[in-house]
Amino acid sequence: MADGTTVTPFDVQAVRAQFPILSRQVNGQPLVYLDSAASAQKPRAVIDAMTRAMEGSYANVHRGLHTLANETTEAFEAARESVARFVGAEAPERVVFTKGGTEAINLVAAGLGQSIRPGDEIVVSQMEHHSNIVPWHLLRERHGAVLKWIPVRDDGSLDMAAYADLLGPKTRMVAVTHMSNVLGTVNPVAEITRLAHVAGAQVLIDGCQGAVHCAPDVAAIGCDFYVLTGHKLFGPTGIGALIGTEAALEALPPFQGGGEMIETVTQDRVAYARPPHRFEAGTPPILEAIGLGAAIEWYAGFDPAAVRAHEAALMDRVRERLSGVNWLTEIGTAPGKGSIFAFTVEGAHAHDVAQVMDRYGVAIRAGLHCAEPLAQRFGLTSSGRASFALYNTLEEADAFADALIKARDFFV
Repeated sequence: MADGTTVTPFDVQAVRAQFPILSRQVNGQPLVYLDSAASAQKPRAVIDAMTRAMEGSYANVHRGLHTLANETTEAFEAARESVARFVGAEAPERVVFTKGGTEAINLVAAGLGQSIRPGDEIVVSQMEHHSNIVPWHLLRERHGAVLKWIPVRDDGSLDMAAYADLLGPKTRMVAVTHMSNVLGTVNPVAEITRLAHVAGAQVLIDGCQGAVHCAPDVAAIGCDFYVLTGHKLFGPTGIGALIGTEAALEALPPFQGGGEMIETVTQDRVAYARPPHRFEAGTPPILEAIGLGAAIEWYAGFDPAAVRAHEAALMDRVRERLSGVNWLTEIGTAPGKGSIFAFTVEGAHAHDVAQVMDRYGVAIRAGLHCAEPLAQRFGLTSSGRASFALYNTLEEADAFADALIKARDFFV
């Protein structure tokens, strides 16, 4: 480069070599896994970390003084520190382990519900995953909260002017996705947060996709809560995290009762622990947390800009291969979108297209993608979705295009 710096090429083959499953075949064809937005595959670093914990030092955490308990507690808390560093949290104590992004959102919604009054408003967008819709509907059903919806433009971007108009003195919470799991749209979450705070509302960002593709910095975003899930971040299922500011977490009442989340218990009263332990009742997902920590440390070893450039090149290849095809419609074309290609095929149902593509070893998603309001917005009964990750190759982008064309030919 002109300034004398060098850019290390992204070595996708070296990445792929770390994923045992990517060497398998499906229906006699090399596996082309394009469903990472639903759940990403796991690198050897995660598999080995969880195996070591099970084989060598497993015990319950925070409750024993013996060697195994100490070793496992250290690994569990080290994972919390990894999450905090990864998202730019001010301290590990701002990270609450949950069983996934869905539970993290429900934790916040349940806490907010204890102070919600009829007529209080919750603002969500039309592009939200059901996990960031249904918990707020529960507050509507049970407490009289009012849901307000940020419109989505034709290109898949949020209508920010309409959003600003929705905010008012009754707004209690704004809950929006960092990156859409269907459209790939990356939302201006810092500006969304700023406007909400001016109106006196709290903000929750669903980062289940954003944590993977957007290099989140919660301090820069300024949100009260940020949510992520492990299985989309190359870690195991059954683990996620709620990251909150000190003030926001301290103000939340407990979500569940049991061991670990208490300070003292008597027959007459109970005193709750401070966050994060206040929200981690019972034995936590210990092995899964260790696996998440390993996944984050593994993923943090890559240059985020290089990963984004690689994923963008995959999207460019798909669009290049399918340009001019008059039977295909891409859903979501907002500038700067992430590596998700949602589409419909004229004359064929998405489920049928996905099944035919599977014959060629190409794994995509088909359906409503847990985002029915978004499907209604675009008048869809279903769509296909190819979601790309750092382990996908240009050859796999070609294989997707080839299989999609063959699937279309099958139905005409």
